Amino acid sequence: MNVRTKPSSQDDRLVDVFGAPIDQLYQAAVTDSRLRTALEMRSFLALTEEQVARVRERVHVRSAPDRSMDELSEDELRMDAYWMEAALSARRDYLTALNEVLDAEPPPEPARPVTFTQSVITARTTPPARDAVAHPARGR
Repeated sequence: MNVRTKPSSQDDRLVDVFGAPIDQLYQAAVTDSRLRTALEMRSFLALTEEQVARVRERVHVRSAPDRSMDELSEDELRMDAYWMEAALSARRDYLTALNEVLDAEPPPEPARPVTFTQSVITARTTPPARDAVAHPARGR
């Protein structure tokens, strides 16, 4: 799976800060270095969160209540704990870095609503009165 399509816990915040869906942000990052940096952090975060989920799933499978206690291995669980600690530490670091980048961004400009000064748009079917005054012979 492409890292651009992997979800991250901060996708909603990125959308709020930059004002566009993630796939559009990746397209816009070609010309915006700040956005490119934020998306690089997002990519690292998405990969790290996937690792956390994998280790968590592995621990759940190994320690499932329906498995025999004879199958439990101290070494495997210790290694899983080591990997979980490393993955969670990396996730915290990426979250901190991404939050610093996003906090430095100005809020997106809201779309200005279109307002009309007239409540109804009308069209004239007869020429304006000044044409009739300018050419008095036409009106008779």
